[in-house]
Amino acid sequence: MARRLFDSPEYPTVSARGDDLYPVHRIFCVGRNYADHAREMGAEPDREAPFYFMKDAQSLVPSGATVPYPPGTENYHYEMELVVAIGAPVFRGDESEAENAIWGYGCGLDMTRRDLQKANSAKQRPWDIGKNAENSAVMTGLVAASEFGKIGPQRIWLSVNGEIRQDAHLSDLIHPPAAIVEHLSRFYHLAPGDLIYTGTPAGVGPVKPGDVIRGGIDGLPDIELTIGPAE
Repeated sequence: MARRLFDSPEYPTVSARGDDLYPVHRIFCVGRNYADHAREMGAEPDREAPFYFMKDAQSLVPSGATVPYPPGTENYHYEMELVVAIGAPVFRGDESEAENAIWGYGCGLDMTRRDLQKANSAKQRPWDIGKNAENSAVMTGLVAASEFGKIGPQRIWLSVNGEIRQDAHLSDLIHPPAAIVEHLSRFYHLAPGDLIYTGTPAGVGPVKPGDVIRGGIDGLPDIELTIGPAE
């Protein structure tokens, strides 16, 4: 009889409704989805198709955690984001089908080894080592889309040690959630268990051991992360 050579971890989960848990299978991330952030990263924003990168589901950590400063970087950045949780299968869907496939929303931090991302980008290499770091996908619990309401006026913000660093509104998104899901579903069979980090506003910057990051989006649980000593 075939057997596994070693034990493998279960899918991580985030809280949903009551005692419900949402298992996370895949994490998609949208790049440069706020115009001011695109400019601060040296790119001109446009409304052409969004682009994506991915994080391993095992990089997920819950809000309130303390994580070590990661190896291999001297420029570790926060990125505060609205996160979409898929709740129904959608493949090559139109925007209405995409909207109906969204189960809910949460707050997320896309933590990034910026120096490694930039170095690889300059050589036209993939961003994985900069973006897909261990403990780099921080998540709150989820709020159902029906409870959260229409995307637009909600404030999105982030502070480091009590100082506001990012401050914008979801209406500033270049590609809103339903449009992202519609586009991404052309390339993937999206299904429950898929999270989509939708991009970050301007104001990204570095953190160091001992820093406390807090952030929020109106109508969602606030997010918090403490940066521990380097390993």
